[in-house]
Amino acid sequence: MCVVAHPDDECYAFGGALALCADRGIETDVICMTDGQAAKNRGNAVSGVELGRMRRDEFAASCKVLGVTTHELLDYQDGQLIHVPFAETTERLVERMRRNRPSVVITFGGDGGLNTHPDHMMVSFLTTAAFHWAGQAKRVPDAGVAYQPARLFYVTTNVFLPQRQAPMPAPWTAKLDIRSVRERKLETFRQHVSQAPLMQETERFFDEHGAEELYTLIASNEPQPARQMLDLFEGL
Repeated sequence: MCVVAHPDDECYAFGGALALCADRGIETDVICMTDGQAAKNRGNAVSGVELGRMRRDEFAASCKVLGVTTHELLDYQDGQLIHVPFAETTERLVERMRRNRPSVVITFGGDGGLNTHPDHMMVSFLTTAAFHWAGQAKRVPDAGVAYQPARLFYVTTNVFLPQRQAPMPAPWTAKLDIRSVRERKLETFRQHVSQAPLMQETERFFDEHGAEELYTLIASNEPQPARQMLDLFEGL
């Protein structure tokens, strides 16, 4: 399960991991919290509602290219996740974790990702709480039978976008070689037509640094020392 804030997060931050899963026959579920109506790049949309519809379609097209098994776009307001009711929103993610029963959950870290976006930060906090609550029967008893995913990873980085404030990323414990799916990841960028200026702006960056994705193991259902992995599912 991959939890993101906006349409296009699924490709630029997590596209390699999702595509690798598809190639291995591992089912994937992407949950996006907003439809991205607050984006600076708006394509030919004349209203926020129209942009939201466009970006919903772009999100679906991107997930199809990545081979995502199921995807869902929720109804929260872009740019306003800091104001959502924390417990209520977490409960919605708990229900989905208990229903879909993922082995591995991936999301942003508390740094907010490469662009330090506050929505990314909130998704990190909400998903982290949901990961822990999902396995506790006393939490959200109406959201299904308790189920504990095995691992929670944050996406992280060792490079930074030029002319952007650098995040304070977590040290990585998993390095994914995504060269085999790199072109597919880039193809997902092209599905986000409304965000074409952003994709063009970052194209050179991903050309130079797009051969790997880095993740940090944040929580596990088995106590273990920190160690380096080349696979999010190693040992599962």
